[in-house]
Amino acid sequence: MRVYFLSEKPCFLKAGGLPLGAVDGFERTAELDPADGVLLEFICPGHHPAVFSFGEEFLFSPPENVEVYFTRTGVAVYVSRFLPTDCTLKPLAQQRIGGALCTLYRQGGIQLSVQTETGFHIADLPDAFEQASIFASGENILLEAPSAFCILDREGRILTQSEGTVSERDPIVVAEVPFHDSLGHTARCSYENGKLTACSIRTARQPTPATYALALFETVLIGGDVLPFLAEGLAEKAASLGEYLGGFRSVVLGASPDEAGLVYPVRPRVYEVRYFRVTLEEDGKISNIRPE
Repeated sequence: MRVYFLSEKPCFLKAGGLPLGAVDGFERTAELDPADGVLLEFICPGHHPAVFSFGEEFLFSPPENVEVYFTRTGVAVYVSRFLPTDCTLKPLAQQRIGGALCTLYRQGGIQLSVQTETGFHIADLPDAFEQASIFASGENILLEAPSAFCILDREGRILTQSEGTVSERDPIVVAEVPFHDSLGHTARCSYENGKLTACSIRTARQPTPATYALALFETVLIGGDVLPFLAEGLAEKAASLGEYLGGFRSVVLGASPDEAGLVYPVRPRVYEVRYFRVTLEEDGKISNIRPE
């Protein structure tokens, strides 16, 4: 079985004790047989190694910090959330909001402590919040980092957590949320009491012939306007396109410009990539979509 390895942080990979090389956001490959139960070691400086036995159980029930993607050419393994070796308590920010004392700190991972008259409440957060500031937002708490934000209630419960940059904080949070897609889509979102109340999608770039199929499926995924992509015959079915494609969660490049892979959840942390091909007319419009 061809296995593609990717990692959230740069690390060094061993398989069965033998070095396979560096792994990061760009895939590395190896041929492994799940029946062999080869021991995989992802060694990340400053963190405890992530160690797994590559077998059937791993592939269909991966650990909490692993995602597995089945493709037509093999299986991709993505490793994230390495546990730091240094678990020293390091305060990062502190702010009193109303009757709540909010303390952001790192102790292994990033955490927010919310101390109220009912006690201490702890929220676990991604590393993106290491440089966050703490603000009041109505009755809630807003953590604002350079590229992410989080809205919590006074009991430390996370109401909303997302990538994005905040432009308004109190009492309504307004943020620009990126989709990281080929057209540079972003959404200007408004949140009241931690709930999304309004959202408008913006496009930064126009598709090119090389990205037309990819851009169409990405637009379906975010609920954007697909009519500019479709030929007249297919435009009549635009409203049912989402139902036809089903509940995919992301889009990846295919082997050619007229093809893309849609990523569907199978079970927790396990996904299947199904491929679809489009028929492009001379005017660049899409007249047909079919599964491969």
